[in-house]
Amino acid sequence: MVQLRVLTTSDWPLWRAVRLAALSEAPHAFKAGLAEWHNGGEARWRERLAMPDAYCVVALLDGEAVGVAAGLPGDGGACELRSVWVSPQARGRSVGNQLIAAVEGWARQRGATTLKLAVLPGNEPAAALYRRNGFVDTGEFGDLLSDGVSRERLMVKALR
Repeated sequence: MVQLRVLTTSDWPLWRAVRLAALSEAPHAFKAGLAEWHNGGEARWRERLAMPDAYCVVALLDGEAVGVAAGLPGDGGACELRSVWVSPQARGRSVGNQLIAAVEGWARQRGATTLKLAVLPGNEPAAALYRRNGFVDTGEFGDLLSDGVSRERLMVKALR
């Protein structure tokens, strides 16, 4: 059975473990690299969890962290969905759906009218997960990636 756990700053060791697992297993899915986070000390991990009004949730399967997602407050009634990852052994078990629903619930409680996200080029499994959860491609592009050519694809979901 999958359980969701909202993280606090004291959960930084769990956050570190699941984030490093995500960056190791799926480096193609994140702008941040493993090296960027691997050398971070306790203060860096706590800092991310202490961001004002941020939300970070981990999925646990039989006590093992198998997924993560984060929500960040945005501008103009929007919140952002970030850092979504599900471990290979937990894929196909609706873990991604549950993580997205948790962040969506957090955004609704904040009064957000939209939830937005960015998907890296070529990450079609993630884009498909987001589409199944009601996100649509905006046709807009986000940040320029380190290759100097590619850009993130922006997706949005209206929260009514």
